[in-house]
Amino acid sequence: MTFKAPDSLSEQIAHYLAERIIRGELKPGERIQELKVTQALNVSRGSVREALLILERRHLVAILARRGAHVTELDERGVRSLCTLMGEFYILLGNAVASSWRHERDLEPFLEIQQRLQRAHANQDIETFVAESFAVMRAAYPFADNPYLQETVENLQPAMSRAYYLALDQRQANMVDYLELFARLLEAVVARDQARIREVLVAYSQRSCELVLAALAQV
Repeated sequence: MTFKAPDSLSEQIAHYLAERIIRGELKPGERIQELKVTQALNVSRGSVREALLILERRHLVAILARRGAHVTELDERGVRSLCTLMGEFYILLGNAVASSWRHERDLEPFLEIQQRLQRAHANQDIETFVAESFAVMRAAYPFADNPYLQETVENLQPAMSRAYYLALDQRQANMVDYLELFARLLEAVVARDQARIREVLVAYSQRSCELVLAALAQV
């Protein structure tokens, strides 16, 4: 496999490994050996080491002295903590859109995402559906105009993708639930109803958390 610009080599390696972790090809607790990755991808060991540091920052890998890099475990405490925190970030982003949009065209990116989510659901394309669900928050970043919020959410997003993918892959979560949530959320954003935005997103975060935990119990 050969990697090219525009992303840095280490970022591309990190993305490749992250996708394998999110899909469950690399299991919780499994060791990621630098030399094997170097040989498999035909890249330098330094680039692999830097990629693992990126994954550690994104909570997919733990690097321990004399033990190397291992895929992080998924447990109830971690899932609940992650869902609670991400729920609050979603609320911040939702409120930012609600208070900042001025013209109907400002909401067009969200309507386009909604259409792509519907197509992914129709095709039962789990991977695309998860990716598009996170595209929602990225479309909200310009409205928030907060680089610290954006950086924090981006670093947490792979861990959340991993949890959501598990729930969907185990058929514990119904994509229709998310589509209905998104429709209600858009209505609240259009109405600039921040109380309703919080209500919808808190309920969604709690529901998502329970679905992930149910799926985790079956692994």
